[in-house]
Amino acid sequence: MSSGDQLGTPAYAPFFGAMGASSAIIFSALGAAYGTAKSGTGIAAMSVLRPEQIMKSIIPVVMAGIIAIYGLVVAVLIAGQLKPNSYTIFQGFIHLGAGLAVGFSGLAAGFAIGIVGDSGVRGTAQQPRLFVGMILILIFAEVLGLYGLIVAIYLFTKSTGS
Repeated sequence: MSSGDQLGTPAYAPFFGAMGASSAIIFSALGAAYGTAKSGTGIAAMSVLRPEQIMKSIIPVVMAGIIAIYGLVVAVLIAGQLKPNSYTIFQGFIHLGAGLAVGFSGLAAGFAIGIVGDSGVRGTAQQPRLFVGMILILIFAEVLGLYGLIVAIYLFTKSTGS
């Protein structure tokens, strides 16, 4: 019997936690990168017509960047719990689920922010009254990532109380 086999602490248990931490940051950063790139192309196209509105049009890029912060927070929380010989398989599975929850919801939110941000800033250049509607839609897209963060933190707290 090896040192990692006693009472639900197999040697491979930390692998799942590490995959959860990796998933959290990788997928949320992918979503943030897509949102930034897609919105950035819309800002570049809009700035030809209305260069005075560039700073106001940066909002989708900022909101996309926040998505990556959600993944970073969860990844750091999970990584802080990774310890050899005391990390249970239950914790590994819960941390994997938490990382996937925030990662995939961040990916979805980043896609939504990118698409809305691109179309929104281009439309705002032609019709300035569209700005408030664009911001509201961006807020609803951002909340998708926040939902994943809430679920991930809830799952994380379940793993520390076991």
